[in-house]
Amino acid sequence: MAGECELTVARERLSEAASIAVLTGAGISAESGIPTFRGAGGLWKNYRPEDLATPEAFARDSRTVWEWYLWRRSLIDASGPNAGHRALVTMEQQHARFTLITQNLDGLHDRAGSRRILKVHGDIWQSRCVACSYQRKDRALEYPELPPPCPECGEPLRPGVVWFGEALPRIVWAEAERAVSQADVLLVVGTSAQVYPAACLIGMARFVIEVNVEATPVSSRVAIALQGPSGEILPALV
Repeated sequence: MAGECELTVARERLSEAASIAVLTGAGISAESGIPTFRGAGGLWKNYRPEDLATPEAFARDSRTVWEWYLWRRSLIDASGPNAGHRALVTMEQQHARFTLITQNLDGLHDRAGSRRILKVHGDIWQSRCVACSYQRKDRALEYPELPPPCPECGEPLRPGVVWFGEALPRIVWAEAERAVSQADVLLVVGTSAQVYPAACLIGMARFVIEVNVEATPVSSRVAIALQGPSGEILPALV
């Protein structure tokens, strides 16, 4: 667990910062009971997630891909934000220059009350057409038919997420890079630091505070590494 001395230094650094950027990963939502993408609890039927989260998988078997995403939506819908999510809302309210960058698709930051969010991997609660520009917020947990048809052109809708082999949303990524490079502190929470290009943001920061339940490849290089559950450490920082 993080020591009180480290917590105090991190708390002071954050309170003195004129601008803060936060990067969150699956670890912050794991404390809400949502399986991490690569964890054993994240497996579904006999598929690897990597075999379902691709444009090729959707083209080959869109029904199975949608069944997996609807299953994931049901898990998320049954959960809720935890103390870590809520602490970041408090931090945002305390700092005029604050940007939350998340790799997560689950929307728990939104439900907690965060407002300045950059979703670099998309949003599971969005659907968009594979053929036209139609997209919508989508809280459905089931559909009359799979894949659901686009109401504008009739082509299939797909989850509004970034799949393997796809580029990150250009404008969102540019805003994330700018926020990190201009921030006095980057707070990295619950990310393995192994998913690129999101992990590249850590190297762009001036001062990094990491919060994770275990050491990551960047733990030895950051300014402060706080080991423990984000649901306990983040409230202590605000």
